[in-house]
Amino acid sequence: MNEVAQRLEEARARVAAAARASGRAADAVTLVVVTKEVGLDAIRAALAAGAHDLGENRAQELVPKAEALAGEPAPPRWHFIGRLQRNKVRAVAPHVALWQSIDRAELAAEVGRRAPGARVLVQVNLGGEAQKGGCEPAATGVLVEACRAAGCRVEGLMTVPPAAGDPAPVFAGLRAMADRLGLAECSMGMSHDYEVAIAQGATMVRIGSAIFGPRPGPGAARR
Repeated sequence: MNEVAQRLEEARARVAAAARASGRAADAVTLVVVTKEVGLDAIRAALAAGAHDLGENRAQELVPKAEALAGEPAPPRWHFIGRLQRNKVRAVAPHVALWQSIDRAELAAEVGRRAPGARVLVQVNLGGEAQKGGCEPAATGVLVEACRAAGCRVEGLMTVPPAAGDPAPVFAGLRAMADRLGLAECSMGMSHDYEVAIAQGATMVRIGSAIFGPRPGPGAARR
């Protein structure tokens, strides 16, 4: 558990340094600690070390974790960061502070119905990969308006770049798109590329394995 605290502090320091290098304040970038397949003991260690924002990409993991950690001295703010089926929205709605992966109007409508006034990010698939969530870049503006019509507060955009190749152009593209739409937040960058994302204007980065180490598998997450 000490290793979790040390890695979190290292990540926090690197995020702050990258923010300063991009001409912004050290606290201009939110570090979302990704807890996919991570057990409760390790998550509690991260909370004790000062983590505030946690990210989950599976409804079946978020709900039991959120319920188990609701009584902590400083309960976390949960971000839903994965592909989400409409029939799972009701279960996670009481726990989610920011919905980062809104990729279609039908999902936005369900989130707006279950969580009126929900804070959301529109996920954009800039890499064009069929296996990843996100709307087509050309449809982003329309989806932003659909989210607003559904009663959601659109705060920005999110993307996951292709695993291969230089992610910088993808990150720059998302930042430019957000600026054109008048949106402040850009959630982009993970454990292996978050400093590149910050250099291109990220305001949120999603870091998991750099803090918790390799994922232990879903069985460990239930312990």
